[in-house]
Amino acid sequence: MSVITQAKKVVVKVGTSTLTYKNGKLNLRRVERLCKVLSDLQNSGKEIILVTSGAIGVGAGKLGLAERPVTTEGKQAAAAVGQCELMFIYDKFFGEYNRTVAQVLLTGDVIANEHNKINTQNTFSELLKMGVIPVVNENDTVAVDELAGNQIGDNDTLSSIVARLVDADLLVILTDIDGLYDGNPRKNAKAKRIPYVPHITDDIRQIAGGAGSARGTGGMRTKVEAACSANAGGITCCVMSGAVPEKLYDLFEGAQIGTIFGEN
Repeated sequence: MSVITQAKKVVVKVGTSTLTYKNGKLNLRRVERLCKVLSDLQNSGKEIILVTSGAIGVGAGKLGLAERPVTTEGKQAAAAVGQCELMFIYDKFFGEYNRTVAQVLLTGDVIANEHNKINTQNTFSELLKMGVIPVVNENDTVAVDELAGNQIGDNDTLSSIVARLVDADLLVILTDIDGLYDGNPRKNAKAKRIPYVPHITDDIRQIAGGAGSARGTGGMRTKVEAACSANAGGITCCVMSGAVPEKLYDLFEGAQIGTIFGEN
C-alpha cells in the first residue's frame, strides 16, 4: 500500500450516482462532505484534481425532467444547466474550507493534438502550484460525435486521461459500489469483493460486466478500462464506494478499501 499512502498528486473521480439522489437532484450532504475531505487532504500536502460527473443528471433534475435526456440536443441542454449548478455548489462548499476551485472543461482534442495537450498540462501545473483544486468535466455542450471525434465518452475514461496528463501518483474512482466483485453483489449475496488486481485480463473485463445505473453513463467495465489506461501510464488506481467520503482517509492511511488495480 506504500504507493497509495505516499501518493502526493491524486486524481479523484466522482460519479453521478454518488453525487445525486435517485431523482437526479444533488445529494448536498454527501457533496459537502466530499469537499471537506478533499480540502483536508490538500491541507495535508496532497495535490488534488477532482473529475466530476453529474452535469447532465443535475441539469435534468433542475429542469424538472422525469428522466435523463436521450437526444444529443437534450443532453447538451441539460449539461449546460447542470454545469452552472455543479460549479456553484463546488465553489460554495470548497470555499467554506478556504479552497479555491477552477473549472476545466475538456474535449478529446486535448490528447489528439500535441499543442493542446501541452497547453492543458501547463494549465493544470500552474493551478496546482497556486493551490487551486481543478474541477474537471468533459465539455458536454460541444463534445459530440459529429465534432471531429472530440468526444471522450464518459468520465471514467476522462479521469484516466487527466491522471496521465498530470502524471498523477494515484487515481481514485468513487462510485456506488465498493469495488470489483467476482459476481453481481446486487443479485448474488455470495459475491466477494476482489481486493487487488495486479494485471487486468480478459477475465477481469468479463467479470466487470456492462452498464451502470440509470443516472450515469458507465458501469464497472468503464472503470476497469480506466484503471487499465492509468496502469499503462504507471499510475495505481483504486475503485471504491463514494457513499462515505471520509473513507478516503482510511485509504491513505493504508486500509484495504475497494479494489486496487496495478499497485507496484
